[in-house]
Amino acid sequence: MNIPNALTIIRFLLIPGFVYYFFSPMEYGVRIAIVIFVAAGLTDILDGFIARKYNLVTRLGIVLDPLADKLMLLAVLISITLKNQIPFWIIIVVAIKETLLILGAIVLFNNHDIVVPANRFGKISTIAFYIAILAVAFDLAYSQIFLDGFVLLTIVALVVYVQNYITIKRQHKMDLIKK
Repeated sequence: MNIPNALTIIRFLLIPGFVYYFFSPMEYGVRIAIVIFVAAGLTDILDGFIARKYNLVTRLGIVLDPLADKLMLLAVLISITLKNQIPFWIIIVVAIKETLLILGAIVLFNNHDIVVPANRFGKISTIAFYIAILAVAFDLAYSQIFLDGFVLLTIVALVVYVQNYITIKRQHKMDLIKK
């Protein structure tokens, strides 16, 4: 197990901590949950940086890293939706997108041992997600605009992912025909 993968595992472990403190009756429970959320974001940045800089990218990391991101994203969205801090439709849009990404990844990986790489819009969407959630957490005046921007970027990331998925499937089919 290398350092980037260990950081990804830590991110998985932060998810129940976030949920516990977010719903905790403790006086500072939500603040602790926000710190955990930020720590998860920092481990995401750090593990990607270390993996690329020191050539520590592994197949395990390629699979686990986005899974940790998706689980944290869904845990946070479900939590703040249950507290009526964001509209329910946001979680529906994001859940549909994440489900399609997971299904597409499973199909490509199981049938062709191929992983669709993260795209720029997916990364920007993740950054927008963290900004939007922090805006909601701190009850900023324009938090709904940040949320709407996050959802829009999520949809764009999905469209780009689908395009990449189709391109990879076509290329794989062409490679099989050439053989």
